[in-house]
Amino acid sequence: MRVLFADDDVISRTLLAAVLTHVGHELRPARDGGEAWALFQSEPVPLVILDLAMPVLDGLDVCRRIRAHPAGRETFVLVVTGRDAREDLAEVLDAGADDYVSKPSTPEQLRTRLEIAARRIAQEEARRAAEAEVARARWLAGIGETTIALEHEINNPLSAMLGHAELLLMDRSLTTEQRQPLERVREHAARIADIVRKLGRLKNPRSVESRSGARMIDLSTNTTPNE
Repeated sequence: MRVLFADDDVISRTLLAAVLTHVGHELRPARDGGEAWALFQSEPVPLVILDLAMPVLDGLDVCRRIRAHPAGRETFVLVVTGRDAREDLAEVLDAGADDYVSKPSTPEQLRTRLEIAARRIAQEEARRAAEAEVARARWLAGIGETTIALEHEINNPLSAMLGHAELLLMDRSLTTEQRQPLERVREHAARIADIVRKLGRLKNPRSVESRSGARMIDLSTNTTPNE
């Protein structure tokens, strides 16, 4: 997992880097809060570890900015702090941090907090995936209901339109000028009928962007074969 961590103390930063490397994470170190924020903006990561007291931007400032970032809602923020008063820890959590660890920290303490963070991140990813599946299931159900409604409401009048057009075109006394609009009616009605048939054969609906920029159902290849 990619981890962004920031500490202006070289010894603390080296210790944290050693622990992160030991558990197999990909490191993105920063020497102060300003650098940490710049790195996050350029490439958001799932886990950020911030020292509380840093130059340029302190840990709380960076945490607040991460939470305001579009990708920041999915980022786990762990704050390392030497302050353990209740009001200080409340301030850390109020800034949007998910967890904190007291300083100085042993490698074992850091590994424990990292394991907790990894589990929380995995749980959140699973939750988001489940929510996406539910949303897609609802969307598919809506597509199915819409298709049934369209077939019910359109097929009968459409069949009547095509039938009348065919009957009128059978009249040999019609001039070319009279036949042309009837042929266009038959052509467009047949096209609508084809669209309705494709809707009824949708197997795995997906949306695509139209020329106007709006999203629409792709009917080009996303249908079951004719029986």
